[in-house]
Amino acid sequence: MHPTHTTPGRVGHVSTQCVNCPSQAARSFVVQLKVRVALLALFVGSMWATFFLSVSMPFLHLNRHGVVPRTLGGLQGILFAPWLHAGLWHISANTGGLLALGWLTTWPRIANFWQATAGAILGAGLCAWLLGAPYSVHIGASGAVFGYAGYLVARGFYTRGLASILVALFVDNGYGLSLLFGLLPNYPGVSWQSHLGGAIGGIIAARLSRQTPRRQA
Repeated sequence: MHPTHTTPGRVGHVSTQCVNCPSQAARSFVVQLKVRVALLALFVGSMWATFFLSVSMPFLHLNRHGVVPRTLGGLQGILFAPWLHAGLWHISANTGGLLALGWLTTWPRIANFWQATAGAILGAGLCAWLLGAPYSVHIGASGAVFGYAGYLVARGFYTRGLASILVALFVDNGYGLSLLFGLLPNYPGVSWQSHLGGAIGGIIAARLSRQTPRRQA
């Protein structure tokens, strides 16, 4: 049996590191929470700021910059439409879904949020531009909401991770019926084309994000 030798200073140093590990992990988690809260606040807040600008300065006619199907000028709406809303009821209805589903897309990486957002906005805009009625104008962030839902459900299917599956089940149970009806052309004045395109874009984004290298946010 060999004798053991200890170095008091070194042992004390290791012990201090272990004691500090939980507090460091807690601080890191709090930082991640703050970053995600700030991100969503700025993202959704920018839509509300645009809405108040449109209401306070109606002569700007901002809503004309939405998606106008099959027109060259209407292509600009693919990028602008999510920030434009027809009224207080319209933006209020979208805010809840943007915050709840958008929050879920930020985990485990903030990059997931940007992937889902890009897929949803592009899908919603392109589908509205291709399938929308002539001379109509498509505005609103509901396509992004449907895109987030499609992304979260598809991510559970593609990754098969426990957390992703639980989130997918939550989205399906909490939003499934309303999302299904939103994909159908049942309600006049509602852009089912944007909803459909957003959902497809979210699903495609989830499929593509599965192939990208994993990096911690």
